[in-house]
Amino acid sequence: MTGTDRRDGGRRLVPMATVAVRKGSGGAAQRSGDQHPGAQHPAEGERSAAVPRRTRGLRRPPGDGDRPTTTAGGRGRTGVAGHEDAVTDTLHRGDAVTDTMHRDAAVTGLPTTPSRIPLPEPAARSASRPGDGARPESRPVARPESRPESRPESRPDAGPPPPRRPDPQPAPPTTPTSAARTAAEPARPPSSGPAPEEPEDPDDGALGGLLPVGSGEPAAAGEDTRRRRRLVWPVVAGVLVLALAGGAFFARDLWGVFFPPDFAGPASGHVVVQVADGDSTRDIGETLAADGVVASARGFGDAAEDDPRGRGIQPGFYDMQRGMPAADAVTRMLDPANRLGRLDVRGGTQLDDTAGAGTARVPGVLSLVAQATCVVGDSGQRRCISVDDLRRTMATTDPAQLGVPDWALADVRKAAPERRLEGLIAPGTYDITPGTDARTALATVVRTSTGRLEATGLVSGAAANNVSPYQALVVGSLAEREGVEQDFGKIARVVYNRLPIPMRLQLDSTINYPLDRQTLLTTPADRAAPGPYNTYLDFGLPPTPIGAVSTPALQAALSPTPGGWVYFVKCEPDGASCFAVTPEEHDANRRLAQQRGVY
Repeated sequence: MTGTDRRDGGRRLVPMATVAVRKGSGGAAQRSGDQHPGAQHPAEGERSAAVPRRTRGLRRPPGDGDRPTTTAGGRGRTGVAGHEDAVTDTLHRGDAVTDTMHRDAAVTGLPTTPSRIPLPEPAARSASRPGDGARPESRPVARPESRPESRPESRPDAGPPPPRRPDPQPAPPTTPTSAARTAAEPARPPSSGPAPEEPEDPDDGALGGLLPVGSGEPAAAGEDTRRRRRLVWPVVAGVLVLALAGGAFFARDLWGVFFPPDFAGPASGHVVVQVADGDSTRDIGETLAADGVVASARGFGDAAEDDPRGRGIQPGFYDMQRGMPAADAVTRMLDPANRLGRLDVRGGTQLDDTAGAGTARVPGVLSLVAQATCVVGDSGQRRCISVDDLRRTMATTDPAQLGVPDWALADVRKAAPERRLEGLIAPGTYDITPGTDARTALATVVRTSTGRLEATGLVSGAAANNVSPYQALVVGSLAEREGVEQDFGKIARVVYNRLPIPMRLQLDSTINYPLDRQTLLTTPADRAAPGPYNTYLDFGLPPTPIGAVSTPALQAALSPTPGGWVYFVKCEPDGASCFAVTPEEHDANRRLAQQRGVY
């Protein structure tokens, strides 16, 4: 477009024009005529200096030998040092010029938006410019996100710019070369159709790569998708492996529930198995399975459920064999002969064995302890501590080390060594680890018994009867051996009534105690034999209890039946006694007993 003036309303509008500067041989700037957008480009070796513009806030400074000269409205300014060219000045006053264009457009009807020439697509960037020879392939530059708008220079005498008004629509971005072309051609209204492609300028991207390249988001998205796909298959494979492993595990577990393994037999060897207090059938089965006795705990539990006595297995130690069928293991554990370490003491049992009815021998406490220490070897042979070892240990070991309580130590130390522990082992069941030594076995039984005795209130109850706990234990042992349970309280009362008179106890049980006999019958010779346990000759209580004291007998010694009796004699076939206060009543009861054949 030429530089003609156009006046409207007293204002002069001058469209922008571009003047190319050619370098001569001497480096001076030469002015060429106005170039139409469709004109041919300069020949090879002659470069057109594009009008400098801002790109993302940066401006290319003019070189020493490349100082552009532009004209605006027919007036030219030579680009020398210290003076900006008109276009650069317009860029600095971009906001004011834009507002002026909008105000003038309202009067003249001229468009305010310059023509928009889109950048060529990447495929067209290698094309040659018309009129030029083949050019080197241009560097691919992505379409910038925004282009600063080309603004025509306002008239110098237009006056101060009006206040800035917001632009209703952001101007499209331009490239450095398109800014120069836009300044040289008139503003055109935006076309609704597609804009013609612009050949790539060789100066594109000349500002050191400040133009952003393509984001590459589609490629990145595709790479992420492929990466996710590569990760999905290992995860799926891992899940499938875990599922198969879990299924196999649960299948094996369910198979063991419905079809538990079992040994076919025959069993061999021997192993000691302990059943703890409170163990369930399942717990016992797990112990047996761990020791190789049965094939599975489930199989033993099923066999115990099938046996009506299966729930009667007691805590303790059992002599079992390896490789037993589950049903055989249940039967073996229900047989008392296979119990090991079990010590069952009954009331009135002495330390030593005693003579029973006829030729029978009643095992004493020492024999029961020795048997409880037996252990079965793999060949089935039993190894036990002997009674002599136990008696020797009892006689040579300090009573405190054997578990004798403090309230009994003084009396125990005064007693005969072979009878020190008499009466201190209460009736009941004890468990001794098979294979233990004599000292450990005795200490285990005595300590357990002490807890049971003290639980009855022995210490406090003895003081109420003006006796020591050990003496109360002696009284209880006398009642245990002299009568039946229903008479324990009356017998204890007779003893307590005779002691302060003083009156000899004259009890046949004390005569038979050192003789290791359980009968109450004595001969005149027996009653005449002197000894610490002969209550026919000696006053007071014997030096030790004469047997194990049951809980009822001990309670009778602690709380005797009130009464004034000082005599009693067995007068009933069931062992009951008749009690009397006077000698005459006692003689009558004796004759009654003789008539009934019990005396």
